[in-house]
Amino acid sequence: MRIQAQVAQLLSEVASSNTTLNLLLALSGGVDSCVLLHALAQVKKTHHFNLQAMHVHHGLSPNADAWADFCAKTCAVYQVPLEVAKVNVEKNAGLGLEAAAREARYQALFGFNADYILLAHHQDDQAETLLLQLLRGAGLKGLSAMASQDADRKLLRPLLDIPRAEIESYAKSAKLTWIDDESNLDTQYDRNYCRHEVMPVLKARFYSAGATLARSATHIAEAADLLDELAQIDAQTCLFEGRMNVELLTALSLGRAKNLFRWWLASMSFSAPSKDRLDDMLKQLINASGDAMLKILLDKASDTYLRRYQGFAYIETYHSEHASDIAMIWQGEDSLIMPDGTQLLFERKLGEGLAVDRLGGHKLRIASRMGGERFKPNLTRPTRTLKHLLQEANIPPWLRERLPLVYLDDTLAVVPLIGVNCMMQASKSDIGLVITWKCFDKC
Repeated sequence: MRIQAQVAQLLSEVASSNTTLNLLLALSGGVDSCVLLHALAQVKKTHHFNLQAMHVHHGLSPNADAWADFCAKTCAVYQVPLEVAKVNVEKNAGLGLEAAAREARYQALFGFNADYILLAHHQDDQAETLLLQLLRGAGLKGLSAMASQDADRKLLRPLLDIPRAEIESYAKSAKLTWIDDESNLDTQYDRNYCRHEVMPVLKARFYSAGATLARSATHIAEAADLLDELAQIDAQTCLFEGRMNVELLTALSLGRAKNLFRWWLASMSFSAPSKDRLDDMLKQLINASGDAMLKILLDKASDTYLRRYQGFAYIETYHSEHASDIAMIWQGEDSLIMPDGTQLLFERKLGEGLAVDRLGGHKLRIASRMGGERFKPNLTRPTRTLKHLLQEANIPPWLRERLPLVYLDDTLAVVPLIGVNCMMQASKSDIGLVITWKCFDKC
């Protein structure tokens, strides 16, 4: 059967020859997920994988408990372990009930340890998603709708090319039972309105509307991937350790600059801003004077700002007054997490970094700046104040406040972003300790 073949093919594409896939099926109890469960049970007879299911109990319907019981009984028939995850849907979060329930559902699913999460979205879902995104004025990312393989989030949608009618036919042929969520008939919700009012009109005139809309979403997804590839090419020129060179960004055409800027924000896990918002941020960033210290609110929830300093754009997350209070002892770890969420990385290399073995018998202590520190990273130059060295290196002021200093006993040994005490540097024959502050993608 085509549905089982689609499932088997997708699992074969992601399977590794030397490991067993651990799969989690999102089981609502509706016809789509029940068909996917049945197909997986059949495919499991010839393919080796571990399968579990999760039913997310939103508690929004008086029938919610009955639906959970139905899923438990159905999974027992297939001998598939089931977890019922009860979630609290934030009805007043400003997302709308549909979006809030979806967010809660994904949080529950992502909290489970699985190689892939299987979702029962189908071709009609894809077509509806494209229409809704068009009506919202979405960009290419939004219009590309859903992918059969979402590698970043480890999602698989084996039924994405299958129309709803074929799924229902499969269910009847296999004599499956399922539940019907009464809210799916409520056309006050946008998706239901699109499904029950808009799509039937389109299909009456354009019989293959569902398939052609879904195909268009695939074409758009391919175009979006190409734009991501172009952004990655431009990033090699314009991005340095998470900082954006504004002059090089400005040298790009406006379309490429917007594409790179949008990709940069997405790579930092920020939701795509609206067109007007993106245009405004980019305009301020590019037109600010060379010595301007621009600060634009990027995300209110996380107190994150877009900043410009000395020709570079940064992403800075606000930190509490105690975020820079550092008092740690290094005990051989590969990394230490600072109070502000940044990382201090430690790597042993020949002829580089701090000659910690040669100087041995001492403890490395990590501390905050106190003010008045003096440092000499270069043997041929005089000792200078740390404040002067940081200014000379164009370190942004908000980073200077949080800079972790590395002491060997009571001697300032390493200042990340500046260097190693000239009297403590590893020689060519020493195995040195290279200490790096990974801050630019967290600040």
